[in-house]
Amino acid sequence: MIRIGIVGIGFMGYTHFTAAQRLRGGRVTAIASRNPKKRKGNWKGIQGNFGPPAGQVDLTGVTAFETTEELLASDEIDLVDVCLPPDLHEEVAVAALKAGKHVFLEKPIATDGMAAGRIVRAAERADRMLMVGQVLPFFPEFRFARETIESGKYGKLLAAHFERVITPPKWSDGMADFKNVGGWGVDLHVHDNHFIRLVCGMPEKVFARGHLREGLVNHSHTNYVFADPDLVVSAVSGGIAAKGLEFAHGFEIYLERATLLYRAGTYAKEWVIDRPLTVIDDRGTAKRPKLKGGSEWYSAFTAELQAACNTVKTGQPDPILSGNLARDALRLCDAERKSIATGRLVKV
Repeated sequence: MIRIGIVGIGFMGYTHFTAAQRLRGGRVTAIASRNPKKRKGNWKGIQGNFGPPAGQVDLTGVTAFETTEELLASDEIDLVDVCLPPDLHEEVAVAALKAGKHVFLEKPIATDGMAAGRIVRAAERADRMLMVGQVLPFFPEFRFARETIESGKYGKLLAAHFERVITPPKWSDGMADFKNVGGWGVDLHVHDNHFIRLVCGMPEKVFARGHLREGLVNHSHTNYVFADPDLVVSAVSGGIAAKGLEFAHGFEIYLERATLLYRAGTYAKEWVIDRPLTVIDDRGTAKRPKLKGGSEWYSAFTAELQAACNTVKTGQPDPILSGNLARDALRLCDAERKSIATGRLVKV
């Protein structure tokens, strides 16, 4: 049994705690929170941009620590699940690795590339597993896209376009909050960059146009330049959508013998699937494939946590959770920021 300690009980801590209830061979044995109410299971008021609000949580069998240091000192934890704001990831991840714990970091790995590099090196020195919860590849539509591309069933990947936009959430009104998450060009768009890096390889250069807010990316349109001149990939992402467009994401993926389409979002409080995942093949047929994975709001998070537990148990890293891959995604975010600031093509 892989024993998990969650550090940070905000929306993602609540999400991971809920998702962990469905794990095979893993369970949450501890949490750390400075809030005394949360340590007693009163999680009322926790709410994110998907899923139901939290309420009273049963913490039977779960040790509630006041500080991270207390949790890291416990011998009853194998894997530390860090769900703190991204600007705190480096300090806690490095401390956990030094304490001999395996680490699972909620995305992004950090808010800047230098911090990401220090976390990766700390894991190498400690000889512990470092995993980053870039959850997108575990969502059924994106899982299907990744597996289809990797299988070569419809031939070579020719082109792709990705979209991920939000209206600024209520908690982001302050500049301090925006900086803590690295701006939407990191906190939001790192999902797309991670997926692009995973299925397309690492771009050599990027060219982006967009909007900066005190030096951080608020919105971007990006073209990725690969060594293969025939591979065409672009993405749009940011936090400038009107109030009624709380969230939208999707993709167009062009393979030699098929096109994959998907788009969904929350429009005026209603979740709408504009285009269910559809495979259009060169025979002129359009099909909606059967998707793998659960249908609960937390199912993708259960899948990624299961992969993390399996990694700790077997010692075999999962490529999707790779710390190096997460660092590469952050490098792409940084290159986009530089490209927007300078108006130039930027080497990654």
